[in-house]
Amino acid sequence: MVITTTQFIKDYRDVALRWFADGLENLSPLQQYQTLALVVKGYAARDWARSKAHADKTQQKQVYYFSIEFMPGRLLASNLLNLGLKDVVDAGLAKLGLDSAAVYAAERDPGLGNGGLGRLASAFLDAMASTGMAGNGNGIRYRYGLFEQRFVDGYQVEVPDDWLRDSYPWETRKENRAVIVKFGGHVDLVPGASGHLTAVYQGTDDVLAVPYDTAMIGYRTGTVNTMRLWAAEPTAERAHALAETARAGAITEFLYPDDSDTAGRELRLRQEYFFVSAGLQSILTHFKRTHGDVRLLPNFVAVHINDTHPAMAVLELMRLLLDEEQLAWDQAWQLTVATMSYTNHTLMAEALETWPLGMFQDLLPRLAQLAFEVDRRFRARYLSRFGSVLVNRAAPLQDGQLHMANLAVIGSHAVNGVAKIHSELLKTTVLADLYQIFPDRFSNKTNGITPRRWVQLADVPLATLLDDVIGTKWRHQPQALVALRSHASDPAFLSRLMAAKHENKVRLAALIQATLGLEVPADAMFDVQIKRLHAYKRQLLHVFGILEHYLAIKKGAVRPPRVHVFGAKAAPSYRYAKAVIRLINAVAALVNADPDCAGKLAVAFLPNYGVSLAEAIIPAADVSEQISLAGTEASGTSNMKLMATGALTLATLDGANIEIRDAAGKESMAVFGLTEQEAKALRPQYNARERYERDPVLHRIVDMLTDGSIPNIESEGREIRAELLDYNDTYFVLADFADYLAANRRLDALWGDPVAWAKLATENIAASGRFSADLTVQRYGREIWRVLPEQPV
Repeated sequence: MVITTTQFIKDYRDVALRWFADGLENLSPLQQYQTLALVVKGYAARDWARSKAHADKTQQKQVYYFSIEFMPGRLLASNLLNLGLKDVVDAGLAKLGLDSAAVYAAERDPGLGNGGLGRLASAFLDAMASTGMAGNGNGIRYRYGLFEQRFVDGYQVEVPDDWLRDSYPWETRKENRAVIVKFGGHVDLVPGASGHLTAVYQGTDDVLAVPYDTAMIGYRTGTVNTMRLWAAEPTAERAHALAETARAGAITEFLYPDDSDTAGRELRLRQEYFFVSAGLQSILTHFKRTHGDVRLLPNFVAVHINDTHPAMAVLELMRLLLDEEQLAWDQAWQLTVATMSYTNHTLMAEALETWPLGMFQDLLPRLAQLAFEVDRRFRARYLSRFGSVLVNRAAPLQDGQLHMANLAVIGSHAVNGVAKIHSELLKTTVLADLYQIFPDRFSNKTNGITPRRWVQLADVPLATLLDDVIGTKWRHQPQALVALRSHASDPAFLSRLMAAKHENKVRLAALIQATLGLEVPADAMFDVQIKRLHAYKRQLLHVFGILEHYLAIKKGAVRPPRVHVFGAKAAPSYRYAKAVIRLINAVAALVNADPDCAGKLAVAFLPNYGVSLAEAIIPAADVSEQISLAGTEASGTSNMKLMATGALTLATLDGANIEIRDAAGKESMAVFGLTEQEAKALRPQYNARERYERDPVLHRIVDMLTDGSIPNIESEGREIRAELLDYNDTYFVLADFADYLAANRRLDALWGDPVAWAKLATENIAASGRFSADLTVQRYGREIWRVLPEQPV
């Protein structure tokens, strides 16, 4: 796209006048951003329409990525970068006398996701468009995000994330594509003249699903795909009643409503069926308009189930093929399996969704009928071959529950994990029985990230340096970063690399000062842990490491100065995680107020972690903490983002950490802790209290939780101590503590040799290209979706 600065200035003034009827000097930063977003949306519109028309005309196979979360982050800078217009627009804004940084900052993060699941989904949409693949997102347009996190007296307080308060200029409402989603009621199966059973619905609770489309712009490819999010509204005959409007709207009001009671669980089930049914109805309508014969569906459509939340897509597609298209069961099942694929994101059995059959039957009676039939046929087919014990464990219906992971595996032609170790463990743990039955369906697809956002946009100092040293090919082909290895022994380059890192650290230090009122030294080691707050991710182990450092300082020890940076949200009902948040903030208050720690140790817990905050933290990180108990983290993606900007990884051999080590070299990572096999072998005889008693440093730190050494954590300290000692330390924090300290001391020693540190940072950056989501979706395309991009990366 060729747009001159002069043309942009004219377009910007025209849009501002049309929308706000005022001069630019009278617009707020929010209005300036909204104006710019509308201009950019207009620039992309022709390619968007052309991409859709081209896919239909050439009968391109299309991917539909079903995910309950998306985390696209701010789109303005990303869209400008991908269109090749960022420099032009920045120059135009400067000529207009506008502060481009303030304009970009006025955009809010969409409240559509919470963590790695949603960020991965958005990375894949970006990557599909950037590789020329026809790929679409399908999800929910939440009125409110998970929550806006604030800290009050160190406690997490949840405030509604009203991200749509000022409208969202990137979306386009498509009311002409709305569909009806049916809940409840009663379904009778009536034989027709041909003998086919017809489903007759009575007394259903109908909801209107209205799509909102957002352009997903590829990086300099001309391909613009669509993220379609569905909003729930009352049907036309009920739209006049405010109560009906509120009842329907509740389905898409909140991301992850509290499901600790029956009403919350039912609302979650409504959400999941709502976007699955709406999405599949929309897909079939479009397919029949462009291809006609529904028996060709797998040739032109791939539906991907991102974790178990959309797993009822298996049943819903069967419903549509049987009831709407009048296909026989065997043919409908063959088409469904050939169309569906499933990614598993967890090794924890308790995280695999199940639904009580009673609730499922009441809310989705037709899908319940189909679930019973899928279960009956599955058992009949495999019982004699695999035996009742294995088949009973693998079947979708067990003990009055519908097991969604089992359903997803049975109803898909491909199942994948998201790191090599995760994919192997799936075969021996949570999906072992299904792997025995369907071994050919299982594969690995290690997660990926978008270097465009994390390096080109978030780390401009590094991106500029890379352009100067190895050229710009890496911007299109991330594997080209390997050329950086030839500069790993160049003192001039290493000095410039560390200067770029320092520039980012100064910027983060300013953010910490503005947010927390805490002054931190930019020349200290910035030690970062940014991820969802959960016991298995072991933020607690990180805190124990901080306390050990604090006690060492009080005894006069001399170590390299460290600034520990946390970003994490805990689920509102997750009491233990919220206790750990309170502990981190209490330790921060203790350390930051102690004059003995000034310039030596600081702790900054930045509230409301999300994509935009990550963009500020990641480029500044020296150390990337990836310290989950081995065998619990499926993959991780913050590990990839942090290595791409030159952080050294402090890690257990878990998830994608293993592949990062293999890519960057063993010396580039500080590895510690039990392996997955060692942890499994230890568990039967593990005695946490014995570990506590025999290690005086650990003993002292655990005692600090309850002896008043850390003020104002009486109840939280008792709760955490009880988890460690009374409940035997579920995630082996105490078992890995000594090795964690040893790994930290290795990093301290390395920090004392800046050249050696910079060399390893270089090795990490050079190896990071293999974790590009562009490459990941190409592997999905070749091996699972059978979709080839039209343009190479």
